[in-house]
Amino acid sequence: MRIDFLKKIMGAAVVLILMGSPSLSLAAQDKPADNMQILRDKIKADKKLVVAANMELTESEAKGFWSIYEQYQKDLQKINQRMVNLLGSYADDYRNKSLTDEKAKKLIDEALAIERAEAGLKSAYAPKLGKVLPATKVLRYLQIENKIRAVVRYDIASGVPLVR
Repeated sequence: MRIDFLKKIMGAAVVLILMGSPSLSLAAQDKPADNMQILRDKIKADKKLVVAANMELTESEAKGFWSIYEQYQKDLQKINQRMVNLLGSYADDYRNKSLTDEKAKKLIDEALAIERAEAGLKSAYAPKLGKVLPATKVLRYLQIENKIRAVVRYDIASGVPLVR
C-alpha cells in the first residue's frame, strides 16, 4: 500500500469528516450543497480504490465482498457522525471556554462509547466477511481499515487542542 497516496486520501477524509458538520467548519457553510456531495463521493470512491487495489479479490470474492463493504461503510458513517458531534461539542466548549468537569465526563463517556461501537462493528462484520473471503483476506481488509482509521485519527488528533 503506497502510504503517501493513502495519506493524501485520508487527509481529504479528515476534511470530509470535519466538513460534514456545519458547526465544525465555516468553509462548509460557504460551499453549495452539491459541491459538498461531490467531495464526499470523491473521497468515498478514493477509499474504495485503495481497498480494491490492496485486496486482490478474485471475481467470485468481489461479488460477495463489495456489498458487505458498502454496508460496513454505511454503519461506519454512523460512528463517524458521532465523532463529528463529539468534536463539535468539544470545539464549542473550547472556543467558549465553557468546558466543565460535568461536560468533560460526558465527552469521555461518549469517546469511549464510540471506540466500543467501532470495535463492535468490526466484530459484527468479521464473520460476515468470513463467509465470502478466506480468513487471510478478512484480516487484510481489517488491516486496511485500521490503517485508514489510524491516519484519520492522527490527523484529527493533531488538530484538536488539549483541554485547558
